[in-house]
Amino acid sequence: MIKNSVLGLLVSLAVLLIPMSVLADEQVEPLRIAVIGLVHGHVEGVLWQAKDRDDLQIVGIYDPNPELFEKYKDKYALDESWYFDDLEEMLDATKPEAASVMSSIKDHIDAVRACAPRGIHTLIEKPLAISTVDALEMKMLSVKHDVLVLTNYETSWYASVRTAARLAKESGPINRAVFRHGHKGPREIGCSEEFLEWLTDPQENGGGAIVDFGCYGANLMTWLMDNQMPETVTAITRQLKPDVYPDVDDDATIVLGYKDFVGVIQASWAWTHDNKDMDLFTPGASYHASKWDSLTKRDPDSDRKTHPIDDRPEELRNEWTYFRKVIRDECEIDPLSSLENNIIVCIILDAARESARTGQAIQLGD
Repeated sequence: MIKNSVLGLLVSLAVLLIPMSVLADEQVEPLRIAVIGLVHGHVEGVLWQAKDRDDLQIVGIYDPNPELFEKYKDKYALDESWYFDDLEEMLDATKPEAASVMSSIKDHIDAVRACAPRGIHTLIEKPLAISTVDALEMKMLSVKHDVLVLTNYETSWYASVRTAARLAKESGPINRAVFRHGHKGPREIGCSEEFLEWLTDPQENGGGAIVDFGCYGANLMTWLMDNQMPETVTAITRQLKPDVYPDVDDDATIVLGYKDFVGVIQASWAWTHDNKDMDLFTPGASYHASKWDSLTKRDPDSDRKTHPIDDRPEELRNEWTYFRKVIRDECEIDPLSSLENNIIVCIILDAARESARTGQAIQLGD
């Protein structure tokens, strides 16, 4: 009994000595978030995360179609009071800190126009905007109202990508990068009809695979080049399945030319399997980064070998932890999500579409 009493006293004293900051971390103030749009298939990610996490709280959901709210209501335990069919009414009634934008790409600008003057930060599902003109307006609104306008890519959270970039820069110089992104096609993999409706509409998406998956390589290449603009952009698009996707391309190749560097972006809705790969080449080695933690290194005249990945800091483990922390000034803006990077992505995509249309290389820099 005496031993147990002493042990209990020691435990109590140990608890009292725990720094208050540690205890506070266990009671994280949740990020109050609004969801703008239910037509993007990736919206299920934020609905699922909010359902299972204590640090993310949905306070409002906007979509003009109430049937989409009903579609997700029971699956993700959505409260009826969260739904609004008017965006500005939802923002004024719920007063979120931040918004997840899951609309068509064309409607991204409308979300920022509504959120920025109200002091609401936005995380936009890639790419940032349908055009450079819209992207530059977003920049203006961000600066004027002192809010974050960030872009989310799945590849931003791959430890393989970040480790490969570090290794290649250390062993460099990097002289070539190849990006392969895409899958069998949105219809082939079972995307919803509301998703397909805008994803295959050039007025709503800005193109087909050239936008949907071309943006990944443009984002990563711009990051590797520290936001340097390519000198030239050359693109070729094809309709490999015109009966399935009659209005947009389903296969695109974009070549980005820099002074001492070439980037090749292969974006397709016609791969035989899911692709999110990045290859970086240096004189001494090449690095192949695939999904999440898959990384291999290849030395000269050697086979590929699995390479260990770097540990990621907590804020780079997923978009919602990052979004909360960057809003709360607990971490820096990650370059992959930044406006500076993603405005250049929009410039590249505009140039790529023009190149594909004209059959000419587009000159962007000296």
